[in-house]
Amino acid sequence: MRAGRAAALAAALIAFLCAGLWLGGHPNDLPQSLRNVFVDESTTLSGEAAEIIEDDYYRNVSREELNNGSIAGMVDALRRRHKADRFSHYLNPKQAQLLDEETQGRFTGVGLSVSEVKRGLRVVEVFKDSPAAKAGIDVDDVIVSVNGKSIAGESSDLSTAKIKGAAGTEVTLGVLRPSTGKTRRLTIERQEISTPVVESSMRRIAGDRLGYVRLTGFSEGAHEALRSAVTRLEHRRAQGIVLDLRGNPGGLLTEAVSTASVFLPKDEKVVTTDSRTEGGRVYRAAGDPVARRPIVVLIDRGTASAAEILASALADHGLAVVVGTRSFGKGLFQNVLDLSNGGELDLTVGEFFTADGISLAPKGIQPDVFAKDRPGTKADEALQRALAVLVNQVGAQQSGTQPGGGRSSG
Repeated sequence: MRAGRAAALAAALIAFLCAGLWLGGHPNDLPQSLRNVFVDESTTLSGEAAEIIEDDYYRNVSREELNNGSIAGMVDALRRRHKADRFSHYLNPKQAQLLDEETQGRFTGVGLSVSEVKRGLRVVEVFKDSPAAKAGIDVDDVIVSVNGKSIAGESSDLSTAKIKGAAGTEVTLGVLRPSTGKTRRLTIERQEISTPVVESSMRRIAGDRLGYVRLTGFSEGAHEALRSAVTRLEHRRAQGIVLDLRGNPGGLLTEAVSTASVFLPKDEKVVTTDSRTEGGRVYRAAGDPVARRPIVVLIDRGTASAAEILASALADHGLAVVVGTRSFGKGLFQNVLDLSNGGELDLTVGEFFTADGISLAPKGIQPDVFAKDRPGTKADEALQRALAVLVNQVGAQQSGTQPGGGRSSG
């Protein structure tokens, strides 16, 4: 009986304390021993600070604004502490929705493909007939501000999320033209953009039929679009292919593996990952590759993440020669974790390594053949060099002396 009565009294006490907290009692009013049971100290401290700011700050501040700032501050602290991680960040609910739209290959914005630089976003492609094209934005222009606020030092995901918005609304971009050193303020109306994931064409050089395929991202279904493009070029009797990954910022890891499977035999290693929480994992090609033919992969400083995985997999297995300039060098991968407020944590959770077991951070892929466009010319010198290398590869194959692709990871 005594034991039962003690248990009942303890349950009543707990219920009383919980009711008191629910009715408005502050956790700090509890004795230390009970506060340790009922309240996480860090949560209490964050809530206490938010309460003080709401009550005493000289301007009205919403709890939503404080919560967003608190989460963003934690992630920023991680990035300052761990210098190798430039990629973890917090997306508020609106930014999270915009990023989700982009991974599905359709978004509302101004029609640009960009890469991250110190001053903001370097333009690597302007989509045809897009609002950006009509506003006069060119490749190599640098977007330095959005709606009057600098984006220097921000991640490309956050900066591009600010540029996107509802169709019919306007965004003002500060656009620096490196050739003149002048910055223009352009107000552009957003519209729905369908991302051209794959473009392909046939080139005839020195009597050879050369396929050209440009892959601009790794959104859902990118591997299917790539396979279709390569298959069409096969039917047109392409003797070799230039795979253009310049300015490709990457995307979904699953798509990187699936695009590599377009070319690699079944079970060939594509990439390995290592994570403190997820352990190690090896990703292998799914099989059913297209017929083998000479391939040249074209890369530049804007080639990153999933694009680097694809380029290195083809090179490491001797299927391609890499032409261009060194790639971005992203050796970390992120998981997008949903939060209860509708936002997301795009959090670095591990490292990835090429098929040869090499990390791409921070040196990236070193090309087998260096090629770079000359500023101010209409010609695409890097593509011309890639096509010339492919002609040599096709000729070597025909003579039975074709060399394999180089080891390009460094």
